[in-house]
Amino acid sequence: MKGISYSRYGGPEVLEYGEVRDPKIGPDSVLVKVRAAAVNPVDWKARRGCLDGVLDTVFPVVPGWDVSGVVVRPGPSVTEFSVGDEVIGCVREDFLSRGTLAEYVAAPVRTLARKPRNLTWEEAAGLPLVGLAAYQVLIKALQVKGGEAVLIHAAAGGVGSVAVQIARHLGARVIGTAGEANHDFVRSLGGEPVTHGDGLFERVRGLAPEGVDAAFDTIGGDTLKISANLLAPEGRLVSIADADAVDYGGRYCFVRPDPDDLTHLAELAEQGVVSVHVSETYPLERAADAYRSNEEGRTRGKIVVTVEWEREEMAW
Repeated sequence: MKGISYSRYGGPEVLEYGEVRDPKIGPDSVLVKVRAAAVNPVDWKARRGCLDGVLDTVFPVVPGWDVSGVVVRPGPSVTEFSVGDEVIGCVREDFLSRGTLAEYVAAPVRTLARKPRNLTWEEAAGLPLVGLAAYQVLIKALQVKGGEAVLIHAAAGGVGSVAVQIARHLGARVIGTAGEANHDFVRSLGGEPVTHGDGLFERVRGLAPEGVDAAFDTIGGDTLKISANLLAPEGRLVSIADADAVDYGGRYCFVRPDPDDLTHLAELAEQGVVSVHVSETYPLERAADAYRSNEEGRTRGKIVVTVEWEREEMAW
């Protein structure tokens, strides 16, 4: 099959388009014909070797965790899905090797849910990882409640934009950091935008003089420290970017695939609570350009890679 792969750590220049090995479908997996796959920062951080101390790497690696597509073959023990089912998934395994930037992916059923019917393939592909991160932090780790003030960083990005929508759905007041060019976008999601950078502490304190009840850090470093100092006396702090959150009395969370959480996200999407903004799309053969764009760090919403698809391929 055709796909993207890399055989050594490095920048986008190590990504190659061409023939990659066909996936084998284990007993608890399904073969998914990929319609679209989203680009995430964790993908290129893994490609640069940043996860080498956490995950075994089996070269060549097909990158990508997010996917939307169609089930073409279920494994022998699978009862959850049938041929023709439209699915989304955060197809992360405990090693790096067989990702979603290819024509097909073998996806464990624990990583999948049914595709929201009202989302395009591109929008659906952009939901799993960022949606799970936002959902698991806001609902499980921070336990956000109605009436609370929540600070969400990079509120125009993939995780942040979904987090703003979920927090608003929970009845919280949302203060979201973003560049000035994205302030209207953050407002459209229901957040109150503040500009990131010098003076951030004073700007947020001006909006929430008594501090915020919860802070969701997606950047780390100085932003994490500022977030900790902006908390109300009983405020809670979670970071998905910096494990030093524990030094400030907070928590560090790493997103995990969860079919129940993903199903709840799909339901929120079908209810119109959560939408996915796709800012750019690229064909599979130009995936390296998609990553170059994402690595610039100014993505609004999601960047998605699309895969050509013909109905007759269902017989694969």
